Amino acid sequence: MGIRASVFVATSLDGFIARKNGSIDWLLAASGKAPEGEDFGYAEFMDPVDAVVMGRRTFEQVLAFPKWPYGEKSVIVCSRKFVDIPSMLRDRVIGSDDEPAVIAKKLAMTGARRVYIDGGITIQRFLEAGLINDLVITVIPVILGEGRPLFGPMGRDVKLELESAKPYKCGFVQLKYGLK
Repeated sequence: MGIRASVFVATSLDGFIARKNGSIDWLLAASGKAPEGEDFGYAEFMDPVDAVVMGRRTFEQVLAFPKWPYGEKSVIVCSRKFVDIPSMLRDRVIGSDDEPAVIAKKLAMTGARRVYIDGGITIQRFLEAGLINDLVITVIPVILGEGRPLFGPMGRDVKLELESAKPYKCGFVQLKYGLK
């Protein structure tokens, strides 16, 4: 049985996940305007997730958070460069330079069924390989003008089917898509 690979990500209205320098200050500022306790479905999304696959830059960003957000879940950090994994995470985080299909196969062999894919380039690579099953994209009401895009050039169209669109009073809009 294969894995179900899902994306849960926030973007600016113009489709950026970070500034050019990698900063997500705009996202942190916007999140501060959300009602207390509102996680926009993140905990529910993460509950059935068996493993997380992310890019090196995303991993480095996450390491700067006050608390490790993935608990005991297995994490694979995709990078062609060396990934410095802190000693307290080495029992559940590994680096990999494998292609998405190889990572997916290895995860399926470990019994993983649901995998969270995070980080712009990693998401793009898994999409290009046809391995993403669904996307949850929360659009933040800010236009950055430039930055790191969620999507990049693709060798083909990726057809999506809208499953839901949910507006929040704080101005966020969450879009859920399945891939056809």
